[in-house]
Amino acid sequence: MITKANTILKNVFGYENFRPLQKEIIEHILNRKDTLVIMPTGGGKSLCYQIPALIFDGLTVVISPLISLMKDQVEQLNELGVSAVMLNSTLSPEDYQINMAQILNNKVKLLYVAPETLMMERTIEMLSKVNVDCITVDEAHCISEWGHDFRPEYRDISNIRKQFNGAVLLGFTATATPHVQDDIIKNLELKSPKKFIASFDRKNLHIQIAAKHDPFSQTINFLEEHKNQSGIIYCFSRKQVDELYEELHARKYSVRPYHAGLSDADRAKSQELFIKDDIQIIVATIAFGMGINKPNVRFVVHYDLPKNIESYYQEIGRAGRDGLTAHCLLLFGYGDIRKINYFIDQKEEKEQRIAKMHLESLIRFAESPFCRRIPLLGYFGENYSVENCSMCDNCDSPEKDLIDITVEAQKFLSCIKRTEEFFGVMHIVDVLRGSKSAKVLGKGHDNLSTYGIGLDHSKEEWLNLSKQFIQNNLITKDINFGSLKITDLGYEVLKGKRKVKGTIEVEEILFKSKPETKVDYNKSLFEVLRSKRKEIADRSNVPPYVIFPDKTLIDMSAKYPGSVNELRNIHGIGEAKLKKYGSTFLKVLNAYYAENEITKNSGQTDKIHKKISNKSRRYKIIGEAYSAGHSVEALLKQYGIQFQTLIKHLQTYVENEEALDTLRLLELVTASADEQERVFDSFSKHGTLTLKETFEELEEAVSYDDLRVLRVCYLSNGE
Repeated sequence: MITKANTILKNVFGYENFRPLQKEIIEHILNRKDTLVIMPTGGGKSLCYQIPALIFDGLTVVISPLISLMKDQVEQLNELGVSAVMLNSTLSPEDYQINMAQILNNKVKLLYVAPETLMMERTIEMLSKVNVDCITVDEAHCISEWGHDFRPEYRDISNIRKQFNGAVLLGFTATATPHVQDDIIKNLELKSPKKFIASFDRKNLHIQIAAKHDPFSQTINFLEEHKNQSGIIYCFSRKQVDELYEELHARKYSVRPYHAGLSDADRAKSQELFIKDDIQIIVATIAFGMGINKPNVRFVVHYDLPKNIESYYQEIGRAGRDGLTAHCLLLFGYGDIRKINYFIDQKEEKEQRIAKMHLESLIRFAESPFCRRIPLLGYFGENYSVENCSMCDNCDSPEKDLIDITVEAQKFLSCIKRTEEFFGVMHIVDVLRGSKSAKVLGKGHDNLSTYGIGLDHSKEEWLNLSKQFIQNNLITKDINFGSLKITDLGYEVLKGKRKVKGTIEVEEILFKSKPETKVDYNKSLFEVLRSKRKEIADRSNVPPYVIFPDKTLIDMSAKYPGSVNELRNIHGIGEAKLKKYGSTFLKVLNAYYAENEITKNSGQTDKIHKKISNKSRRYKIIGEAYSAGHSVEALLKQYGIQFQTLIKHLQTYVENEEALDTLRLLELVTASADEQERVFDSFSKHGTLTLKETFEELEEAVSYDDLRVLRVCYLSNGE
């Protein structure tokens, strides 16, 4: 049967090889044995039950709490030619009946259903009339009260299995500590299950943690490093989401808010615009992201501290699902700990104890001076033994020269002592820097001998130092109130019996972008393919990645396929997608080859990119000629091309080489100065991938020819 699984992998899903553990998991499931799979987001969990579902004779039921994920999975499977349906509260009565009829007529291989829908009498009655071969529990951690997302309705799932005793039962989750794993097995009543635990290491995620001192400026700096990329910014509260959204929107970022205080329609609109690549950034509370399967999220920013490591891991897991490099920034501030503790204190005593344990683990992770992956993966029971991951701020920062910071430590410790070990980091720093805040003056701390003795260092430098004092065990921080206590080691430093080494300067590298995964591909062709994909997706009313993920377009842009057989060798193209989209994309590819004078030789696709790299592309020749002062009219005549083609060459030149003289370009435009400004504002809002949104926003007052020229100007000015 594994031979059949390999055939399905290639012909249906378009993949050449299984990822780690997938083959073993599928084999175990096909032998009809209960299975628990812990595999990180982006590791290929879905294939592990989807391929067996296509081999089993009967129905596979997939239980998921995430309606948006159900819709996404069903859309993607249908695009692959797989018969899949869902049953949940979002369906109209008519669609619900149609889907049930398909199931009863044995025309469905995969049924996605919410746990509460599964428990309904009519659902159980319907399933009793068909052959249920497999029951898959997705997000299985929801069954455990030790998990970060406990859902009581999951506890009833084991009763369903008793009614379909011949079905194999599977549990899948991306996040589960050893304790949660045992809880899943117990509560699902899995029969002698085998556990498959993939590495929790998401190698393509670059992890950064920065001391939170000016979060808005820090976020803007980060976004400037990730221009025109898709990302999520998580905030603790609805109010913070709204404030940050307004600030970013005012600065022309392509952004929408998402939180539970918005109407269902507004939330749905934000989510739809995001997954369809119509906006770039979502600012959200943790209400956003569950069930989002958008593969090209390039960054996740935690503006505020998450509640625990499991939440953090799940949220950063929404980035880089396509396997390409993605960036994760956490702004770590002790004030956030107090906020989280306040909410923990509202819980019952047992829940408080669990929540505080989770929070302490998160703080240890954030304060660690070592590789970020060691405490992160260690939390899930994985021993990370790599010396340098090269994909976190602690590992990729250059070695710092340590200096003597004993005097700074003594000042800090003395101030803690003189304020009776009652206050947190921010207050100590305020006293050292001579702040005239109401709190400092009200407590009479302006009369202390330590008041104002730390003016030789900035607030950020003192925060950096305080972090090192905690790491070196000179002080401890009360988990509930944030107050600082001096340790025995700290007293030795205070009395001059021990020296302290460290750094003072705040490390600016925290906001630098990690270079993207190096893939040798034609970026100009990629943009052309992306534009065609967007056009098809909009017409079909599905997200672009449902047509093809970025990884497929990158593979096309690297291998230059020119025939149906060559498309079969492209990542992610199975027979159904080849039949549906193959001819369309081949037309685009071959037109690009002709326009750029690329010679296609069958069977030589691996040599083409090198050949083109050694040859002056026409766009470069034309761009350089324009920069040298040649007029547009002269270039049109010299190269015998249309105006639109010339502008496309200039756009490609700007994207790949350097800026152009936009004043000369603007002479070609008939739109007024006011209209031009409105066009640029629209580009800032919608991006420049397609012109349709801008054309419609300006009520068709500016022609497409003008928009194409203005797009070149916009890109040339580095907008």
